[in-house]
Amino acid sequence: MKADIHPDYHVIKVVMTDGTEYETRSTWGSAGATMNLEIDPKSHPAWTGGNQQMLDRGGRVSKFKKRFEGLGL
Repeated sequence: MKADIHPDYHVIKVVMTDGTEYETRSTWGSAGATMNLEIDPKSHPAWTGGNQQMLDRGGRVSKFKKRFEGLGL
């Protein structure tokens, strides 16, 4: 393995959107840096099941529903 090709791996502090903090090791930033998250698993709709609405104005979803409306599923 080649010497000195890997980035520095050090401890940083991560601050979640609700203010909770934890320390982890990362190649991001410099030693002792603080990463403030804008989106995290506690607030992102992909993990929380947020109220996402599908907007479709005569597009693919409408075509699909029209095509299979007679199946009675």
